Amino acid sequence: MFRGSFAALPTPMENGKPDMGKFSEHIEWLIESGVNGVVPCGSTGESATLSHEEHKELIGLTVKVADGRVKVIAGTGSNSTNEAVRLTAAAKDLGADGSLLISPYYNKPTQEGTYRHHMKIADAVDIPQVLYNVPGRTALDIRPETVARLAKHQNIVGIKEATGSLEQAIDLLALCPEGFLLLSGDDAINYPMLAVGGHGSISVTINVVPKKMAKMHDTFFAGNHDEALKLHYEMRELTKAMFYETNPVPVKTALSIMGRMGDELRLPLTAMSKVNRDKLKKALKKHSLV
Repeated sequence: MFRGSFAALPTPMENGKPDMGKFSEHIEWLIESGVNGVVPCGSTGESATLSHEEHKELIGLTVKVADGRVKVIAGTGSNSTNEAVRLTAAAKDLGADGSLLISPYYNKPTQEGTYRHHMKIADAVDIPQVLYNVPGRTALDIRPETVARLAKHQNIVGIKEATGSLEQAIDLLALCPEGFLLLSGDDAINYPMLAVGGHGSISVTINVVPKKMAKMHDTFFAGNHDEALKLHYEMRELTKAMFYETNPVPVKTALSIMGRMGDELRLPLTAMSKVNRDKLKKALKKHSLV
């Protein structure tokens, strides 16, 4: 269903509004480069500061540009369960192939509250749903035992796992039903996640090196693990550069330096510091991207 290389899409901005032209161009470039799917309106897309109308416009445009060539997993999560239901229903109506649902941030529910949150969304909207576990942003870790409970629901098909823990990834695969999708949410361990049985990644780094990241996944699934590992190591320094500051500040800055979109951000995110921008530019030059 959702296997291989997926791009966590940044949202280009111009004069405070999403730049739909640059957004479309970026998606087209990623598809031409061989990615397996795109993910609008996630953390990389500054979802927390997008209005509901902007969510719908961006998801609808992504579906239109993708035109069935790659999968579209729409970010529809919220710390308000009812709001997440509404966004997920809208994504289904707009033609998305699935939804990505971040665990409830700020509220800090118990594991039981987290379970009920996701179950309510899964019961309400008949669309494939991917959980998103990123404690560094949410202050909440969806434990493997909770994921295993949720995985019994037919609409909950996988998880984007971004704890950075291979032990947790292994526990997820051991506890969840066969076929439950494990997608890496941490580019630094994309290859190791594949090696323990993962099914792909939802990547930030792929936005600047789509051909190489797509090739790494394709090569791995073709059985050439040594070549895939080599490609993973080639992207190591660039992956680190994508997180010099809070995502998506570095990736938008990188794409701006590469001439692919502007680097405008919405508050409370601000422009990258000169020190880190210079380091980022050096990393891009090293990889012949500028």
